[in-house]
Amino acid sequence: MTDDAQAQLDKARAWWNTQIIDIHPGSIGIRGYPIQELIGRLSFPEMIWLMIRGERPSPQQGELLEAALVASVDHGPHAPSIAIARMAVTCGVDLNNAMASGINVLGDIHGGPGQQCMELYAEISAVAGNASDLQAITDRVLEGFIARQGKIIPGFGHRFHPVDPRVAPLLALVDRAASDGVVAGSYARIGKEVEAAIAKRTGKPIPMNIDGVTAVIFSELGFPPPMGRGLFILSRSVGILAHAWEQMQRQERIKGPMPKDIPYTYSGPEPRALDPDR
Repeated sequence: MTDDAQAQLDKARAWWNTQIIDIHPGSIGIRGYPIQELIGRLSFPEMIWLMIRGERPSPQQGELLEAALVASVDHGPHAPSIAIARMAVTCGVDLNNAMASGINVLGDIHGGPGQQCMELYAEISAVAGNASDLQAITDRVLEGFIARQGKIIPGFGHRFHPVDPRVAPLLALVDRAASDGVVAGSYARIGKEVEAAIAKRTGKPIPMNIDGVTAVIFSELGFPPPMGRGLFILSRSVGILAHAWEQMQRQERIKGPMPKDIPYTYSGPEPRALDPDR
């Protein structure tokens, strides 16, 4: 083989460079582990951790990640991502298309608040450092956040639940993990301080919601903020799959967002005719 040909071959081999998986005929290695050693020994959340982070989590870390993923799987057919997947099914698309349709609307407003809340927590953590007055720092950072982003604080308040029933059990798991030394507990303290600061600013309680508490967990486990959205999408994909499959069994056709006997509101011009002389 000529030097030029070898250089081309080396360039082609280097085109895709990954530390995640090594595949050869009859061999699959995930982060260095043979796949046959992982099957039956790692849970799915542990596999997610291994794929993303490169090492196995401790059993307690895996359990905490699993709890956060379980809590976020679904929020009913009125959730836009779920409703869109169900409507897509009635248009005759396959399961993968319906799931993609739902996942594709998990943007900054519906799907992104967990990431945004992690960014807020990270900013507070960076400013606080080892300072003792976390309350004052939280107030100051929150004021700047509101000036930049507006009065809606991601991760707090819920349009449906006065108190989100998923928050208390997840925070209890974080507290237990902190007492066992699995996590530091610093982000749980930050989350509670943000909740208190919001109540002080507004004069009413606006409790932490599922995005706020999973932001606590993902931050405690060391995931960067953008991964918060990815992990949420993994979780919510389970609900999207379940609803899309349920809808498929009903064999309904072209089901829109409202029953057809409930009209939408038209707010355009009154009926008119084209000028025949024009």
